Amino acid sequence: MNRGLRQLLVSPSACSSSGASVVAIDNKIEQAMDLVKSHLMYAVREEVEVLKEQIKELIERNTQLEQENNLLKNLASPEQMAQFQAQVQTDGSPTGTAQPPVPVPAGTAQALPSAQSSGTSA
Repeated sequence: MNRGLRQLLVSPSACSSSGASVVAIDNKIEQAMDLVKSHLMYAVREEVEVLKEQIKELIERNTQLEQENNLLKNLASPEQMAQFQAQVQTDGSPTGTAQPPVPVPAGTAQALPSAQSSGTSA
């Protein structure tokens, strides 16, 4: 070991002045780390709140879409459901905009508004 370094490590008089500055530096580092930690925790809590709100909105939207899907399935004729299933199997996109709308039989068109109004009031 270097002789000067050994004297610093062993000699109490050499360490007294430098020891106080080391403690002061350690305290400053600890304070800075605590400040960084508190800022990070605050930022994480904010982000968690935003994500919780987004999750809540997505759950509500999912529930609404599931209800709408069930209503549409109940209103669709077996022929329409078969056509829809065939479309999904061929192009894989049930909501493709290039596809023409599914025609509604004449008897179903009159029942559609009443079924929709009863479905939305439930």
